Amino acid sequence: MSDEISILGLAGKVALITGGGAGIGRATAELYARAGMKVAVAEIEPARVASVREALGEEHLVIEADVRKSADVAKVIEAVKDRFGRLDVLVNNVGDYLGYKTEFEHSTEEEWEALYGVNLLHMFHVSKAAIPLIRASGPGGSIVNVSTIEAFRGIPMTVVYSAFKAAVTGFTQSLAVELGQYGIRVNAIAPETTNSAQIVATPRVPPENRDYLKRWFPIGRFGEGTDSAGAALFLASELLSGWVSGTTIHVDGGVLAAGAWSRLPGDAGWTHLPVIESDGYTPRPNAK
Repeated sequence: MSDEISILGLAGKVALITGGGAGIGRATAELYARAGMKVAVAEIEPARVASVREALGEEHLVIEADVRKSADVAKVIEAVKDRFGRLDVLVNNVGDYLGYKTEFEHSTEEEWEALYGVNLLHMFHVSKAAIPLIRASGPGGSIVNVSTIEAFRGIPMTVVYSAFKAAVTGFTQSLAVELGQYGIRVNAIAPETTNSAQIVATPRVPPENRDYLKRWFPIGRFGEGTDSAGAALFLASELLSGWVSGTTIHVDGGVLAAGAWSRLPGDAGWTHLPVIESDGYTPRPNAK
């Protein structure tokens, strides 16, 4: 545990992270471990289970589970209780658009159900099962829901995904009000496009087009798992965020604040109008 992180008051606290085998979840698990926390990870992919188990070491707990299923969730919570005897922080990290990109009128009920399971239902299952153990562990508990910036702006072709993510905002706010009396804070993190196991962002941009990143993001780059992990660490620490509840941290490099504004090529100023040319990222062979 580094001296810088040890001051956060998290040493000995226990955290459960769903989908902690890769991407934001993996980065959060590793950062929490560096802060001296005991980490439990629930992960569905066997290869990722083995990988994160090796990375974290024997003092932490990694469980293969499908958190969309209440029976699996019950086993996870029981394992955390048996191993650590308490639970202080829950990170509901699982979520995915499942590759469904189509106009809403062509989407199917089967797709809706699949998106519901991975983006919202699992959050209900895990939170409901975890709350009694968090309450029993005493004041200072924290629930962190990982959402997306798409919950706060319109996005075509993934309407249902965005709708469920917007629901995470309401779930976060209402649960925060409900659990505040027990000293439990509930917040969310909304990342913009982040390099992860699900999304390959930066490598898709040819090196000769990397200058475009300065125009898309005020900070000038795509997100990394460590960016959201840092926000999750802040929300886990009662010292840092003890009076923060019912809110969402936008981990987006300033994109939502910028709205339609972007830099012009060659740093020639700013525009809020579309720049009609290939963006260097999305394949548009006929764009000019």
